[in-house]
Amino acid sequence: MPHNAMPPTLQTPSPLVITMGDAAGIGPEIIVKAFRDAPQMLQGSFVAGDVETLRRAARAVFRPGEPALPVAVIDAPEQALQMPPRCVPVLQVGEPLPDMAWGRINAQAGAFAAQSVQWAAHAALQNRVRAIVTAPLHKEAMSAAGAPFDRFPGHTELLQDSAAKFFGKSISDMPVRMMLANDALRVVLVSIHVSLLHALSAVTFDNVLETIRIGHHSLVKVLGRVPRIAVAGLNPHAGEGGLFGREEIDVIAPAIAAARSLGCTVSGPWAPDTVFMRARQGPGKPGEFDLVVAMYHDQGLIPVKYLGIDEGVNVTLGLPLVRTSPDHGTAFDLAGSGRADASSLLAAIRMAQALSATISPSHSSDVH
Repeated sequence: MPHNAMPPTLQTPSPLVITMGDAAGIGPEIIVKAFRDAPQMLQGSFVAGDVETLRRAARAVFRPGEPALPVAVIDAPEQALQMPPRCVPVLQVGEPLPDMAWGRINAQAGAFAAQSVQWAAHAALQNRVRAIVTAPLHKEAMSAAGAPFDRFPGHTELLQDSAAKFFGKSISDMPVRMMLANDALRVVLVSIHVSLLHALSAVTFDNVLETIRIGHHSLVKVLGRVPRIAVAGLNPHAGEGGLFGREEIDVIAPAIAAARSLGCTVSGPWAPDTVFMRARQGPGKPGEFDLVVAMYHDQGLIPVKYLGIDEGVNVTLGLPLVRTSPDHGTAFDLAGSGRADASSLLAAIRMAQALSATISPSHSSDVH
C-alpha cells in the first residue's frame, strides 16, 4: 500500500460518495431525488460536486407542499456520517461553477465532472470513502474540456487511470472491465468505448481470457460461490463451425479452455442471439448462467437495457475500489425539468453498498 494510503478501520464506517456528473445534465436532479426519496439508504453518503449546482437541482425537483431539501456544505468525507436524513451533504471539489444552461454541452461542466471522479477515486484509494457511485457525465463535454480529460472516453477509463497512477502501475497492469446488471441479467464486456472496427480487433485470446477471469473473481465475492459464466460468440450463430468466421474456433474457444484450467466454470462460445435469453432470470425461473461475457459494447448492452434501463447498474470490475453507476446518460432533453427518474441511481447505490460490504477497496486482490 502506498505510504499516503490511510489504513482501513473496522470501528468507523466510511461514507459513500456520489459524484455529481455533468452539471448541465440530469445527474444533480436524480441525486437530490435520491436523498429526498430514500433518506435512510442515503444516510452517511455525500456528493462530490458543486454546491450551487446541487441547490439549483433541489429547486428544480421541489414539490409544492413539501419542505425544501437543504443542501449542506461539508469540508471532509467523515462529516457526512453526522448529517441528518433528508439533507444533501456536498463537498466542493473544485472552483465553484457559474450558472450554466441546462442540456447543453459545456466544456467547463465536462472538466468539473471529470475532476469530481478523480477526486472520488483518490478518496476511495485512500480508504476515506467505501464506494463510489457516479452520476452521468457527458463524453462530448469532457472531450471539449481538452487535456487531460479529452483522452478518456468515459468513467471507466478515468478510474483506471487514477488507480494505476496511485499504485505506480501502467494502464496495462490495471485491467478493468465494465459489467452491466439488473435483476434479470449480468453482462461483462471484452471491449467498451471503441469503434466497432476496433472492437473486433480487441477479440483476442488474452482479452477474452482476462474478461472471464475478472468476471469470475469479482462474482465469487458477490455470490459467495463460483459463478456460472457463458461466453457469447462474435459471429452469427457463433460462427456456425467456421462457416461465418473462425474467431470462435481460433480465439474464443481456446480462451474458454484456458479459463477452465484456472478453475472458472465457463462454457461457450454460444450463439449471441440466444445466450442472453438463456441467462435471463425471472420470478421462479433462475437463469442458466450468472454472467454473460459479451464481445463488444452493443452486443452486451442492448439486451441489458432492453430488459430494464430504469434498474440497470454499471459496475467497474478489476479496480481496487468499488464503483457503480446508473445505466443511462445525461439526458439533456430532460435536464432542468425535474422529471428525471432516479430509479437507476438508487439501484446503483444499493449495489455499491452491497459490494462494499463484501469487497475491501484496500486490496486489489479482492476485485481482480
